[in-house]
Amino acid sequence: MAFEPRVLARGDFDALIRALVDRGYQVVGPTVRDDAIVYEPISSTADLPIGIGDTQDGGTYRLTQRDDDALFGYNLGPHSWKKYLFPPKLELWQAKRENGSVKFVSSQSEPRRYAFLGIRACELAAISVQDRVFVNGSHSDPHYVSTRGEILTVGVNCAVAGGTCFCVSMGTGPRVESGYDIVLTEVITDGSHQFVCEAGSDRGAEIVESLPTSPATENDVLTVDSILEQTARNMGRVLETTGLPELLAGNPEHPRWDEVASRCLACTNCTLVCPTCFCSTTEDATSLATGEATRSRRWDSCFALDFSELHGTPARSSTKARYRHWMTHKLSTWHDQFDVSGCVGCGRCITWCPVGIDITEESAAIRATAGALT
Repeated sequence: MAFEPRVLARGDFDALIRALVDRGYQVVGPTVRDDAIVYEPISSTADLPIGIGDTQDGGTYRLTQRDDDALFGYNLGPHSWKKYLFPPKLELWQAKRENGSVKFVSSQSEPRRYAFLGIRACELAAISVQDRVFVNGSHSDPHYVSTRGEILTVGVNCAVAGGTCFCVSMGTGPRVESGYDIVLTEVITDGSHQFVCEAGSDRGAEIVESLPTSPATENDVLTVDSILEQTARNMGRVLETTGLPELLAGNPEHPRWDEVASRCLACTNCTLVCPTCFCSTTEDATSLATGEATRSRRWDSCFALDFSELHGTPARSSTKARYRHWMTHKLSTWHDQFDVSGCVGCGRCITWCPVGIDITEESAAIRATAGALT
């Protein structure tokens, strides 16, 4: 069912947040903390990064002051929405002694009803990728499934491209096209600041209809198209994807792997900020005071030396092997597992790499010389 777009004035934006809260959602959105845009619970428009932009490049991230009061005039920060769907640490169960026996108790609680406010197209694509892993895979994850089912998504079309963005190359942006309940496009012109709202579901339409909006005009729709066309033209990076899975899978001994390994710190930053990475491990803790034990799941990384340990010996002992595994999995063998790329072009791995290693640059370097080496 198609829903007609509506226009929400900037001065009425709090009405959207109140509508979400009134329907029982905890609103999570962008806010400034520790000199970065992060995703945290918010209660009003004042919590948003008003008039804040950013500059990003390899190993570089800085907040900047815009010359307007845009609410979503920034690019992606270090947080991804997976911190709510696939938390960095999650207690799985507890074991307690009772009457001479051991009782195991699940730690799973009622899922929170989150409204994700300000989610971008590439981030919705990333959630779709993780859905394939945790919902539609051969072994679904009950915590992810229960939390995911309660999520309401308020997307935002990107009005500015980031210095490390390449979502156009991956076909994941900058326009939000699927997986949303509501999508907003922020339009700032001389003397006007408003949001073009489009509903993508019945519950999204019900919320939009409850807001003080007016019908969008043909000019409003054309303005949205113009903004997104300009954003698409100004991507900070480009990744050639034609034949890329075969290229990487067919060049495991390319000398570029040695070159990138000489720079890589194996710090795991790229996997921690990636919105699709899902590696994890489990750890047990025992209290000597109470005799209780807990098992928790926490994020792990294929860059960790002991991640591939088998019988006391890591299968990937060199940085070269670990970087090659990560990049080849992300851009090649992910297709074999999930019929989709593991990369959505968000650029976080480039921005938050301390030495500025660039996945688009590494791919291009292998492509440029692979034929000469065969």
